[in-house]
Amino acid sequence: MKKLLALALVFALAPMLAQAENVRITAEIMSITANTADGKIEIKRNQDNEATINPSFAKTSRKCPPFCIQPMEVAPGVATVGELEVVKYLEAGGLIIDARTVEWHVRGTIPGAVNIPFTQVADRLNELGCTKGANWDCANAKQVLLFCNGLWCGQSPTAIRAMLREGYPASKILYYRNGMQGWESVGLTVVEGSM
Repeated sequence: MKKLLALALVFALAPMLAQAENVRITAEIMSITANTADGKIEIKRNQDNEATINPSFAKTSRKCPPFCIQPMEVAPGVATVGELEVVKYLEAGGLIIDARTVEWHVRGTIPGAVNIPFTQVADRLNELGCTKGANWDCANAKQVLLFCNGLWCGQSPTAIRAMLREGYPASKILYYRNGMQGWESVGLTVVEGSM
């Protein structure tokens, strides 16, 4: 009788246990830990198999301009990356820039992202390793990854072009073209942005 009860319990719990950890980042990676200004944050995918995308990113058609589809290559020498590269970059402690307006950043962002709005980045290159003289000296520029709302959002491409114009090396910039729409569409961890 005890064996039958144990077997029934296993069958009853099996679907819950299977679903508890069935949405992985990759077959090998369940989650990663990112060090952020707010402490360590676990980044993983939403485990609810019925989850849907945030309504803020469900809209597919917006007036162009300004909401035009962005090119895969934002500028020569700037690498475009996807979700797995962003996850690995975060795990390695990389600097990620949310180039969206403050209002969008506060509503939700990628863990560890620093908000430097696209309209301010050319004036804040000192935060990214450049020094200001008559012109910006970006010899010690940090590797950075920029994103905005998605492949129809021009905020991070505008920021990247401004950085390049000021002398930031293209080889030190990564562009996450899918942005928050892509991040949320695969159910990755989102945190409230800080000001």
